Amino acid sequence: MDLSRQPPRRPSNVSIAGIVNLARMTDKARAYNNRTLGEFLYGDDSGLDKILLEFLDVSHDDFADAAGRYGDSDLGRWIREVSDRTDEEIDAFNQYHLQREPDDEAGKQRLKDRIEKFAPGRTDIVTVFQSIELDDWANFRDVDLSQRAPRSPYRREVAGIFGLARMADKARAETAGTLGEYVYNCPIDQAIADFVGFTAENFREAAYLNPNDLELGDWVREHTRAHSGEISQFNHRIAGKGPEDIKECAIFKAALANAAPNRTDITTWFDLLDVDDEVSFGIVDLTRHPPRSPYDASVGGLFGLARMIDKGRAAIQRLLGQYKYAEDSGLDKKIAEFYGFAMGDFTDLIRAGRTDEEILAWLNESHFKSSSEISEFNHDIGTIEPWNEKRRTWFRGVLAGLDESRTDVTTYMALIVLDDTIHFARLKTAI
Repeated sequence: MDLSRQPPRRPSNVSIAGIVNLARMTDKARAYNNRTLGEFLYGDDSGLDKILLEFLDVSHDDFADAAGRYGDSDLGRWIREVSDRTDEEIDAFNQYHLQREPDDEAGKQRLKDRIEKFAPGRTDIVTVFQSIELDDWANFRDVDLSQRAPRSPYRREVAGIFGLARMADKARAETAGTLGEYVYNCPIDQAIADFVGFTAENFREAAYLNPNDLELGDWVREHTRAHSGEISQFNHRIAGKGPEDIKECAIFKAALANAAPNRTDITTWFDLLDVDDEVSFGIVDLTRHPPRSPYDASVGGLFGLARMIDKGRAAIQRLLGQYKYAEDSGLDKKIAEFYGFAMGDFTDLIRAGRTDEEILAWLNESHFKSSSEISEFNHDIGTIEPWNEKRRTWFRGVLAGLDESRTDVTTYMALIVLDDTIHFARLKTAI
């Protein structure tokens, strides 16, 4: 969960193990693990989290590890196992914190300021939890789609339904008056609303009141009779939908010619929306597609350099998805070591909007490598296999999770390519 784009769940949310603040701390722990905390604080750095961790007798690091390994249900069971708190103690803890009002001047002033700024005239907001929830809502309720694209239609963080996260982004922008070129309640939105069984207006209000995807998903599940099997069928059907009549074909062809005239592989509305979003905002969004192959040598003849550029462009837009960049990526570090440049200097070029050609010119001017050196690097990097039992065990585990039949995959580069392929195939088939 990227907490620079949405808040964690409300502190009053008791969906995990029936304990207040636990769902919220879980979201922050997962963001902490993924380095997507934004301005939020986790664990020992958060006053509320410290209180909860002490109550449960669980450490900051142990909880972060568990939140990364378990889903919500299993995490709740784990908490009940490692903590010896009784139901009565949990009920008392919950009641105290649900009713607790600010007990120092700083907390009282924060509450007063938030009410004056975001909810003037409200007299019912009095507790610490209500103060936090008001601040979260106010800071994430508005989405400006004149400045950034909505999420991919393939994203299904909201109730597991294709298009619903994107529709939520547009709903919030519609309420804020910042839709830009987008349309709320377009034909795809209408198809989603008809399937789920709510009106576009009701969903718009719910999306605005629930800026957290999981809590919005809870609202959706409360307002639909569709079960998981029906959702899977709907996802398959809507993701594969292309133009169906002469009028739609003309609209589709015109939009594709404007966004990506050479892309003959774009045949569905979802794929067209993805490519149009990227072109409209000049972004590389690695939540929609993989970076260029590690074998792509189109920039300077070097394996991995084009891929590193793609990841850098995605990183500065916070659109890396599952990928690692710069110091977090083994391949990127080897490229930097080979050329002898600092990661910060490379990222500065990306941030300045330099093209592939301009980046290559900078490398040739300041960090020139001969063709023989590049060929040697490509051979070395392309043939690296796990070199000890610990790494072989890890490699086999990752490969088994992707496609255990692929016994031909023995190098890290080949594993990267397979992971790219499988990840996005699963994403687009709702697996």
